[in-house]
Amino acid sequence: MKKNKSLKKEKFFIHGIANFIIFSILMFFITLTLSNNSQSVFGNNSSNPIYNGNVNSNKVSLMINVYWGTEYLDDMLDVLKKYNVKTTFFVGGQWVEKEQEMLLKIKDSGHEIGNHGYFHSDHDKLSYQQNYEEIKTCHTLVEKLTNISMNLFAPPSGAFSKTTLNVANDLGYKTIMWSKDTIDWRDKDENLVYNRATKNVKGGDLILMHPTEHTLKALPKILDYYKLNNIVATTVSETLKLD
Repeated sequence: MKKNKSLKKEKFFIHGIANFIIFSILMFFITLTLSNNSQSVFGNNSSNPIYNGNVNSNKVSLMINVYWGTEYLDDMLDVLKKYNVKTTFFVGGQWVEKEQEMLLKIKDSGHEIGNHGYFHSDHDKLSYQQNYEEIKTCHTLVEKLTNISMNLFAPPSGAFSKTTLNVANDLGYKTIMWSKDTIDWRDKDENLVYNRATKNVKGGDLILMHPTEHTLKALPKILDYYKLNNIVATTVSETLKLD
């Protein structure tokens, strides 16, 4: 009899432990899911990278990373003006030093300006101090020229480490990645750029592009598609906002 009671207690204990483990695993995955969902929009006060804006909106952002391609920027600005679109230009420090007038033109056109580092380095290979200098130097340059204190950082080549994220956060920056990449730096084809910027596009998409000839050619068609499908192209900051 005592043996049966002992077995019952043992089974009850084992079942209790098993249920606790199952509950813990479920809670872990629920927390992880909520964390991932909030990372895109609610990561504003953390060092998490942001891959999407508000997925419950109809807003997207065409993120234009600028280290080269100045010769296409005037025409890109004209296209954006024609469609009454404001977007975000992530500028590199070396480019800023050489193209101060163009930076001011981007600013005066009402576009958002973000930080793209100074040397276009792979930030995942840099120390804390090196990451700091890359981001801070670009920040100081842009602020001196435009009186804008940037708070969005796009790592060159999408390369970052935990150290990079911590440095950006320490400097008051959100680290911005992307949900769609036109890969326009590699594939010099306006149709590919158009397809990558429009296929399965949805609210909250952050779409990476650069100032290239084929991107310029694709831009009006991309904006026409968005307009036709009630998609609002706007800045990264606007795309992150909750409705």
